[in-house]
Amino acid sequence: MATFEDLKLTKSVLKSISEIGFIEPTPIQVQAIPAIKSGQDVLGIAQTGTGKTAAYILPILTKLVKAEGDDPRVVILVPTRELSIQVGEDLEELAQCTNIRHAAVYGGVGWTKHAELVAAGIDILVATPGRLLDLYDQNALVLKKVKTLVVDEADRMLDMGFMRQLRNIFDRLPAKRQNLLFSATFNTHVEKMTEEFLAMPVRIEVALSATPVEMVKQMVYHTPNFRTKLNLVSHLLQDEEEYRKVILFCKTKLAAESVFKVIKRRSEGEKRILHSNKGQGTRINAINAFKNDEARILISTDLSARGIDASKVTHVINFDVPTNYDDYIHRIGRTARAGNHGNAITLLDPSEIWHFKKIEEIIRMQIPVILIPEEVKISDTARGESQTQLREIDRQRKKDDPTFKGAFHVKKNKFANDKRDFSKKNDKSKSRPKSKKRRK
Repeated sequence: MATFEDLKLTKSVLKSISEIGFIEPTPIQVQAIPAIKSGQDVLGIAQTGTGKTAAYILPILTKLVKAEGDDPRVVILVPTRELSIQVGEDLEELAQCTNIRHAAVYGGVGWTKHAELVAAGIDILVATPGRLLDLYDQNALVLKKVKTLVVDEADRMLDMGFMRQLRNIFDRLPAKRQNLLFSATFNTHVEKMTEEFLAMPVRIEVALSATPVEMVKQMVYHTPNFRTKLNLVSHLLQDEEEYRKVILFCKTKLAAESVFKVIKRRSEGEKRILHSNKGQGTRINAINAFKNDEARILISTDLSARGIDASKVTHVINFDVPTNYDDYIHRIGRTARAGNHGNAITLLDPSEIWHFKKIEEIIRMQIPVILIPEEVKISDTARGESQTQLREIDRQRKKDDPTFKGAFHVKKNKFANDKRDFSKKNDKSKSRPKSKKRRK
């Protein structure tokens, strides 16, 4: 079993690790640290919660040794402001016994505030792509000293449409540099990016791509509709001892708000909500309250999920199924972190079963189905929701079978014929005799 001393990190970095309480390196750290220290480009495939962030920060701190100059020598690109803040906090801990300077910048706040941070002199800059380009275009940031570029959460970065911005950033960086790309999944988009920007990288994959963390116990409930899902979640959350720290994921902001209003009334403990329509301060406060155990339940959309790095999350509840299947991996990766056990519960209505089967194919496992407890009220499905579900099931069947014409195809034609017949039978204007004019 390798130790951090075996990885030949600097004394100041080892001291920081000791202060934090890290005992032994994770598999991704054991493999990535020597490769990064050697100066090679690295492609790292590892699920969330496996120590991926420390896997690249520790060797970078060792290579930098000490503070030097005013301009950044390392740039770490992340997809969301929440993740920028999180990586910045990780850097704060891991660099606490060094004099390495760092800053985290992101959108949602005025760029001048971040320009002041950079102007003071930094060695490592954590940034979202848009904010980094803002600072560069305003001549507040010089990138000519950058020796190492890290692209973290590459799959999410591409899903969010950052490829164009990434290319702009790469063009502004020195051609001679070390590139490190980390991703929880390895899809065709990540593969294309790897071929385009990495030079003969060392590929490190600590688990099969798209394999969930082994310490997560997964289960599924089949529910007929939205209201039954709310009833089931409310019932589960009544067990405060079992559901001590819960993240509940929703697909849309509207759904998150609807769920939050109900859960706030029906369950005990502090609750917070997190989505892109919330102000920057509100979002940061929600994450911090959850991380510091001030909030028991956090309701979030996928857009905000990557920045949630809270310890001892007992349960992740997927209120609905993400249509971007990689997001399922990232959602359940919020629990069972740092060697702890966790649970992932998914609620399926009839229109989501097709999507979940696709997820099971990707993760190469079948998730056990749990029966809804008898005491949970099974609500009737509203007509509008039922029609929406049927339309989605139709769309899925057409995707699997292009010749499928839809559940209502025959009925529509029959109705059209009936309408024509009806018009013939009731068109009295043709059979009615013309009235004769009276003769005066």
